[in-house]
Amino acid sequence: MKVKVLRQVTPFSESYWETFNADVPPETSVAALIEHINYNDDIADENGRPTTRIGWECSCLQGVCGSCAMVINGVPSLACETFVRDLGETVTIKPLQKFPVIHDLVVDRSVIFENLKNTSMFIGEYNPSHKGKKEFEHQYSTAKCLKCGLCLEVCPNYTNGESFFGALFANDCYTVASRNGEKASEVKKQYAEHFANACSKSLSCMEVCPMKIQTIASISKMNR
Repeated sequence: MKVKVLRQVTPFSESYWETFNADVPPETSVAALIEHINYNDDIADENGRPTTRIGWECSCLQGVCGSCAMVINGVPSLACETFVRDLGETVTIKPLQKFPVIHDLVVDRSVIFENLKNTSMFIGEYNPSHKGKKEFEHQYSTAKCLKCGLCLEVCPNYTNGESFFGALFANDCYTVASRNGEKASEVKKQYAEHFANACSKSLSCMEVCPMKIQTIASISKMNR
């Protein structure tokens, strides 16, 4: 198969496409595919020209850290959970486009965490505003958010995180407001300012979420 990778040496250099040949079993993940290309000391592109190892990030390789988020064949995905058998004879890989590129497939997603810090979006002392077990299931679901950025990458409304914070913020607002009643009032204000007024409810965020979080339920509960 052919593997086309959009590469960028530094944050300020021009990006360029580079193509590699690879022969791997169908059950190989894209993460393992990149490692297969990077394995040898002498790496060459499809024309035999010497090149460098592809820069990318990973941690768990089990779909629970979100580090390996990238765009694979046009779809924002986790490399460790995307498999060659589903991609055809050509695999096209590029970094997330909504975040600054650091090197190749490595991007700077710090804006996600800065926005959460700036809005004090943390639970604090447990003091639930919604009593009863009926909220537990969705609270558990939203708490599994990886902050991988896939929902922001696919969102038609998200650009740079300066005013609209995206789907993950809606889920965090619900999580905090439902777990700490004393913060609920302030959380609702932040939700209105940084999410509710800009979301067009395309729900593309739910389609790519690796944790299958029902963001529409968070939106519905916060709006109510």
